[in-house]
Amino acid sequence: MLVIGILGGVASGKSLVSQQLVALGGRLLDADRAGHEVLRQSDVKQSIRNRWGDTVFHPEGEVHRAAVAAIVFGPPPEGPHELHFLEQLTHPRIREKLTTTITAERAAGTTPALVLDAPVMLKTGWDAICDSILFVEANRENRLQRALTRGWSEADFDAREAAQTALELKQKRADWIIDNNGTVEQTKLQIERIWKSLGLRTPETRS
Repeated sequence: MLVIGILGGVASGKSLVSQQLVALGGRLLDADRAGHEVLRQSDVKQSIRNRWGDTVFHPEGEVHRAAVAAIVFGPPPEGPHELHFLEQLTHPRIREKLTTTITAERAAGTTPALVLDAPVMLKTGWDAICDSILFVEANRENRLQRALTRGWSEADFDAREAAQTALELKQKRADWIIDNNGTVEQTKLQIERIWKSLGLRTPETRS
């Protein structure tokens, strides 16, 4: 079983690539979902409450992720400082969840590939648990337009981009590059070629 990591800029199309790899027979190793689970842990919530107070919690007691994002992606120096606190609190726990899933899937032997989509992969060192890395290439204009359709502002886009590893470093780390500036079909064809090049079988050819 392979672990395939997905890198790219903000709104580059990493989710599209991940979904297509899943359609080919892989399984999503969801770092975002693991992060949600970590934010529900009682000691994590207490640390967040001690840091930022009740204003970053929903009435039912769960972390208000948008409120936390407004703090940690705020302007420097406060924003980066608060982001560092959150990362130190959550990233080791997220990695533990990811590695537990990988171990279980390898033992089961039923999944040809796990697909890890994690924007902070290089920052956290999670690329070390991947067997192959794909970089999703898209120019800034296309990525910004996609982000705007999500309800983000250009300032939101720039803040998220600035908080991540530089695109040049992500691309340099990758084993494969997917051009996602064209149509969805063009992107899918590239993904299918990479899947076959990795020696993975499609659902039609698997026994």
